[in-house]
Amino acid sequence: MPAVAPGLPAAERAAMLNPQRSVSELPKMSAASQVERAVLEEEFNWLLKDEVHAVLKQLQDVLKEASRRFCMPNPGLESPLKPENFILGSSTAALSPAGDINLKVAKSSQVLHFQFREDKQWKLQQIQDARNHVNQALQLLSSRDESYRFKTGAEVNKLMDAVMLQLTRARNRLTTPASMTLPELATSGLMKMFSPPMPGDVMINFYINLSKLCLTVYQLHVLPPNTTKNFRPAGSAVLHNPGAMFELNSNRFEVSHVHKVESVVPWLNDTLVFFTISLQLCQQLKDKVVFFFFLNWTPMFPLIFCPVFSL
Repeated sequence: MPAVAPGLPAAERAAMLNPQRSVSELPKMSAASQVERAVLEEEFNWLLKDEVHAVLKQLQDVLKEASRRFCMPNPGLESPLKPENFILGSSTAALSPAGDINLKVAKSSQVLHFQFREDKQWKLQQIQDARNHVNQALQLLSSRDESYRFKTGAEVNKLMDAVMLQLTRARNRLTTPASMTLPELATSGLMKMFSPPMPGDVMINFYINLSKLCLTVYQLHVLPPNTTKNFRPAGSAVLHNPGAMFELNSNRFEVSHVHKVESVVPWLNDTLVFFTISLQLCQQLKDKVVFFFFLNWTPMFPLIFCPVFSL
């Protein structure tokens, strides 16, 4: 026996169970459906006129808070948060708040000391990219001010999809560090940011992983030109392990030691929470629009009397 579609008025459910009787009750049921449709249309118009803009305002407020964490200079916002200092350290490698890096060379008591150059400014690409995506999401939201009237649910969904795309990209930049080959790391701009310059057998990398700032130091071993060792160049990775090999400027290197230190950055965790809240707001609004999607189905009568069969 066919199962009755849930959510239909009682008279229409009865009509589905008793098709012979339904013929005489069609005018009454059609009138009830028209009234119900009119009510839904009124609610949908209210959604487009008022509730959509209320959600857009919520999204802007949340994302402005996220933008402040990135110290974004946006008009109308309060002063950016003060810079924070973090100490990353282990028994072999350390980064102090002053930007000093101390590295204890393996198998010796020598300690190498480096500082960030004062004449250059370096920023994490992950932070810059995430900041740019947040800014683009805010621009999308501000392009539909309170005076704008949404005409269709599809228009709302299109805007939400565009905002969610930017927020997803921003979140992914913080949760998924970029993979790099060892030659790419050796020739990156970061390697030119220290005084004195890094020696040729040391490489470092900074990256964000969720709410942590990570520092990785690689100590290298130069392979002899006539080595009989099987040379296998390493591919892209976030973290390369000891034994990874690469070639640069006709020289071959092998990673002998890897030191990794990290520190939790509270504002990064706040930012990830803001992204989650914003994505949930977008999805909830999309779900409400979908609820009214069937208002665009005409005529309603075939939809009402379409039976749903259960297996």
